[in-house]
Amino acid sequence: MNIHQNEAVLTARRREFGAFLRSRREKLTPAGVGLPGGFRRRTPGLRREEVALLAGVGATWYTWLEQGRDVRASAEVLSALADALRLDAAERRHLFALSDRPPTETISQGPEQVPESLRRMLASLSGQPAYILGRRWDVLAWNSAAVAIFGDYGLLQGDARNTIHRVFTDPTHRQLLVDWESVAATSLAMFRADSARYAGDPDFERLVTTLMRDSPEFRAWWPRQEVQRPLAGHKRLCHPHGGMMTFEYTALAVIDRTDMKLVVYTPLEGGTDEKLKELLRLNEKA
Repeated sequence: MNIHQNEAVLTARRREFGAFLRSRREKLTPAGVGLPGGFRRRTPGLRREEVALLAGVGATWYTWLEQGRDVRASAEVLSALADALRLDAAERRHLFALSDRPPTETISQGPEQVPESLRRMLASLSGQPAYILGRRWDVLAWNSAAVAIFGDYGLLQGDARNTIHRVFTDPTHRQLLVDWESVAATSLAMFRADSARYAGDPDFERLVTTLMRDSPEFRAWWPRQEVQRPLAGHKRLCHPHGGMMTFEYTALAVIDRTDMKLVVYTPLEGGTDEKLKELLRLNEKA
């Protein structure tokens, strides 16, 4: 893309950005944002000056944004504008995308709820072990195939249902993982990357403290500060009843729930698919 083409793209994006701001402003009313109504208005929605006041920016500068002029808003200002315009999550992401900036993410707190639609999808994956991980890598929901391979998560409580805790402290789970050392090291690096957003969170700190106490490997590896992005790969398991099994695993982000992941294991070679079916039949009879 040459300089002229690039400038045309930027101009079009600024124009679209301004039009989006204007459309959201016109949807609001003074009463809806806690401002006095004042005199009769010739145009719908809020005035530009009112949006600027709510966002804590200059009225002239905000006007330039709506006009698509060559001015750049910081992430902090974009967040203030999103709050002032009462944008929902989708609208906020769109605002940041038009400004070519990554959206600021809200840190979730409190109990995590898995939508019923996700639970139904998990149940439908009858031939693929799958579960939902929460922000701290706690297993929040799972399907029958996951139970057949990894055991019944419903029998586990507290940290015992946490994936990273299970990898490093559960002897039975450790025996299941053929390549335990590489799996554990990779898992730890991905967990550290995920937990960065929650530095100082008491739940995370307590989990790390527990693992430092209970696992010599965790105690040795955690200070190395290794990080890694989530990835797909193969995992070899030695199941006590199914024998050697190989799966391809993939972690997928859950839309509108940035702290949740859907982890799916797809059976690969070596008769893993048939072994899984037999384990499921055994579990149904039990």
